[in-house]
Amino acid sequence: MLARLNPQEAYRRVAFDARVAGAGSGQLVLLCFEQFDLALGAALTAATRRDNAAKSQALTRALSALTALQLGISREAAMAPALHQFYEAARSRLLGNVLA
Repeated sequence: MLARLNPQEAYRRVAFDARVAGAGSGQLVLLCFEQFDLALGAALTAATRRDNAAKSQALTRALSALTALQLGISREAAMAPALHQFYEAARSRLLGNVLA
């Protein structure tokens, strides 16, 4: 599977997987936010370069990070409704700007 990726992407994936394997719940949340931020930056850079393939990959990673954050919400937490609304709004904005 990794052989089909470019070397930088393969290295990023292995490093990410290693961080996930050793992370606690709080660290996983921070990791998801970090990945979301990095993916948005990569999407902006790709859009500037008019590289639609790279932009699409980056936006997919951003959506994956949002999905992971949303799935990780504890339903018993007092902040659960607010977090769900926040992540849904972020997803909606991101998807709304995919074609722009």
